[in-house]
Amino acid sequence: MKPTPIPRQLVDEAIGKLGIEDFGRATIREIVAVAQEAEKASGLEFVKMEMGVPGLPASTYGVEAQRKALADGIARLYPNINGAPELKREASRFLKAFVGVDLQPEGCVPVCGSMQGTFAAFMTAVQADPKKDTILFIDPGFPVQKQQCVVMGARFETFDVYEYRGERLRPQLESYLQSGRIAAIIYSNPNNPSWVCLNEDELSIIGSLATQYDCIVLEDLAYFAMDFRKELGTPFEPPYQPTVARYTDHYVLLVSGSKAFSYAGERIGVCCISDALYHRRYEALAQRYGQGEFGPVYIHRILYALSSGTSHSAQFALAAMMKAASDGEFRFREDIKEYGRRAARLKDIFCRNGFHLVYDRDLDEPLADGFYFTIGYPGYSGKELARELLYYGVSAIALDSTGSHQQGLRICTSFVRDNQYEQLEERMKLFNENNKR
Repeated sequence: MKPTPIPRQLVDEAIGKLGIEDFGRATIREIVAVAQEAEKASGLEFVKMEMGVPGLPASTYGVEAQRKALADGIARLYPNINGAPELKREASRFLKAFVGVDLQPEGCVPVCGSMQGTFAAFMTAVQADPKKDTILFIDPGFPVQKQQCVVMGARFETFDVYEYRGERLRPQLESYLQSGRIAAIIYSNPNNPSWVCLNEDELSIIGSLATQYDCIVLEDLAYFAMDFRKELGTPFEPPYQPTVARYTDHYVLLVSGSKAFSYAGERIGVCCISDALYHRRYEALAQRYGQGEFGPVYIHRILYALSSGTSHSAQFALAAMMKAASDGEFRFREDIKEYGRRAARLKDIFCRNGFHLVYDRDLDEPLADGFYFTIGYPGYSGKELARELLYYGVSAIALDSTGSHQQGLRICTSFVRDNQYEQLEERMKLFNENNKR
């Protein structure tokens, strides 16, 4: 064995201490814990690229609005389960400004981050029609969303979109919908972890088939407007954030405050239910709850049981950020373009040292630089590479855990600091020297 910056024994002991038997199935939090343990034991700093946590300062528009709300005494009051009227109004306007779709404020529902919004949407969708009990993931995707299905006991199916871009998506998607069991389709756009961006033609395919087979589309916009190849940041002017909302009536858009506004710590987002879906009545929901409309059941039954509302002051923060963005005062994309700059530098380091991009193109376009990208190395499976890089003081997650059928790792750009690029270069140069075949 050739020497590595982090002694192998320290990493192996950390993995054993945490009881991880299959490293390819290790959770993000477990990999973080291994890196922290090995970092502490070795005294050497890790380049941490496993956690999808914002690495930029929170928006001052949000901080000041939340501070004022707290100073005004909002913390003494329970939040309205429907959401603060200010946030509902600004969320509806924000969607018009940056997505170009009309959606009534009543369907814009504050949630404790998109994760809670997704959980509640899964639960409502699989209860709405007894014949439809399955969530379909267009993968790769956020691993915890599948864990949510496991927690609630919901069936799910998946396919890796890698081989099914463009018109090839239609027959692949329809092969699942023909079963009649799909209650909802979910995907992220831009995609976590691959950073591919479904285009309007592909979203049209998803929307038309969802309408044909009567299923709900859950569009996770956690990385809202972060395709930096396009100028998506001018309010009320195209180009707009691509969306399935232009192609079907039954959809839910999940808009998070975490990444676009760097407001992850306050767990605030908005679940935006289309007007048609909000008021659609399902007999199975009526029998279960005495109320059959999707939107009211989602809010007054499911969300109420989960959290009895969303942080009151954080709602005022998100409302202020959305208002400032829609007014053209807060150019939120200018701040988060930093992730694209980091991705370009990191890709260059990896590719010059024997690695390759796994998901490397968006149909006929080069992949955008953004919050995530994916890498592989010849001769290594994803889980093998994830473990091997720990010996070089680099932590990342294997694509296996995201539903991808490709071999490699997800790299997150958010925590990489300016002083670490040189450090990463040295370590990846050594890795490549030790592994050339």
